[in-house]
Amino acid sequence: MDTNALKKFTQEARNQLRQEVAARLQQVLIADSVEVHEKAAIVSELNKRIQQTSKDRVIEEAAYTWFNRLCALRYMDLNGFNRIAVVSPATDATQPEILQEAKGGYIDKALPAAKRKQLQGYLSGGIPADNPQQEAYRLLLVASCNQLADAMPFLFERIEDYTELLMPRDLLSESSILYAVREALTADVCQDVEVIGWLYQFYISEKKDEVMARKSAVPSEDIPAVTQLFTPHWIVRYMVENSLGRLWLLNHPQSKLAEKMEYYIDPALTPGEGLGVRDKLPLSLSGRGAGGEGDFLRVSSPEELRLCDPACGSGHILTYAFDLLYAIYEEMGYDPIRIPSLVLEKNLYGIEIDGRAGSLAAFALYMKAFEKDRRFARRGVSPNICVMEDIRFSASDVKAYIDKLGSDLFTQDLWEGLRQFEDATTYGSLIRPKIRNAQLIQQRMDDMGVFEDLFLSKTNEDLKKVLEMVAYLSPRYHVVVANPPYFGGSMGAEYKKFAKDHFPKTKSDTFAMFVERNADLALDGGQLGFMTPFVWMFISSYEKLRTLLIEQKTITSLIQLEYSGFEGATVPICTFTLENKHQPDFKGSYIRLSDFRGAENQAP
Repeated sequence: MDTNALKKFTQEARNQLRQEVAARLQQVLIADSVEVHEKAAIVSELNKRIQQTSKDRVIEEAAYTWFNRLCALRYMDLNGFNRIAVVSPATDATQPEILQEAKGGYIDKALPAAKRKQLQGYLSGGIPADNPQQEAYRLLLVASCNQLADAMPFLFERIEDYTELLMPRDLLSESSILYAVREALTADVCQDVEVIGWLYQFYISEKKDEVMARKSAVPSEDIPAVTQLFTPHWIVRYMVENSLGRLWLLNHPQSKLAEKMEYYIDPALTPGEGLGVRDKLPLSLSGRGAGGEGDFLRVSSPEELRLCDPACGSGHILTYAFDLLYAIYEEMGYDPIRIPSLVLEKNLYGIEIDGRAGSLAAFALYMKAFEKDRRFARRGVSPNICVMEDIRFSASDVKAYIDKLGSDLFTQDLWEGLRQFEDATTYGSLIRPKIRNAQLIQQRMDDMGVFEDLFLSKTNEDLKKVLEMVAYLSPRYHVVVANPPYFGGSMGAEYKKFAKDHFPKTKSDTFAMFVERNADLALDGGQLGFMTPFVWMFISSYEKLRTLLIEQKTITSLIQLEYSGFEGATVPICTFTLENKHQPDFKGSYIRLSDFRGAENQAP
């Protein structure tokens, strides 16, 4: 994959989309047209959003929404998800196949009758327009997105608002954004859903540079742009194979899974044997610790495994975990058609503060499942991705709930637990929930009929979201793997206070806090994998983190990259795996790559 070409396309596409959306926004706000009058309520909603945020924020949101959808639709066209291509032309054609079909008389029955009539009017000339085919295609595109909302609401929520009004006008000419999408996202590029993650990182790269250039505290809304960093595939494999793969081999020493794990470091090997000899080892040794491990977290069935990425970004770690879990299920003799649904339903969990990235993570997992099961869209299974939301409850909300529930259920502890999520999009997975047994609380409220009370509908919706976030943030995972965000000197005053109050041992940087917090998320004896700056091994400000890892956890393996060993990183990197308990006799595996200069030489 030529990532340089993708980066150039993505940055140009962002600028083009922002210009076109800005022009469309200006036109909508000042126009006195039939279209605007017919959508007065939507224009009012648009003005309200501008007042709440800013014009620039609205432009950015709409531009990214359309970039996201056009790229996703192109990927789906090329990989056979869309029966009729939505943005791609048929062979030897230039216009999108869905428009060609409509011109030939075939119009999907899912298109509402009023829209169908409007479409036919544009195509027949019955409805005058400057560019009738353009208008016809816009109708078809919106209808396709709305149709996909049932299967993928995380990416294609129904377009009934100003997002449709702000769609770029030109989608068919050679200078259009859609033409650029097709030129950049070729069949070769779209062979792997990893491309979606690269597009996201490149899309926010200019914003990241802009924020970093300020050299001041990073505001909450810019934290995702500053901290999102695409994890190299070999490091993803190393982390997942030496956490998830390791746990499985500990429980199933006869498994041949190690043969599929290129970056697995077998603890049965003695120093100097290297990584390439595991196929020569007796199978009985595979997964055995050099310290003679016998006490480990027990897992009998693949359906029991729960892996979480608490800062999942666009899902790169989760998509490789999908591949490894698929291999585990396959080895255990499961029906191949059932496996994708089981993996998404039971095994994989992601937490993310940026809704845009969370949507892509869910999309990437959905596409992984579709690759293995072409009827996956009919299964009714959605990826377990929790996008954090800021939720605030007013005094009147609380009083209404106390009146309904009584103070025995709506306790002070519950109230304090709800207030923890007022800044959820700032602190994300670092929040340690005070609410215990979210499922039990929800069940009791169900039994009391609280969620059926129409007067509490908005509060109920907010409460359910909080309980969902609590459930994701509870310590229940066998494996936790992350490339956590890192920024220390750029913390604002409120963030520093949060760090000091909740993570006094690891407050120096968010990545250190995540290492501590991720251990909380894992079960006792669970496996963890990280990619972080390697400063924590040497600098005095991280001494308490070192003490925590050495005295309370077990470092099972660690790789220190060469200084320029990760293209795109602004700090030197290491990647390591832990067992979530102390095993004083365990001998870990340590690899230093300082003799192998350049990012391209680290993996081999």
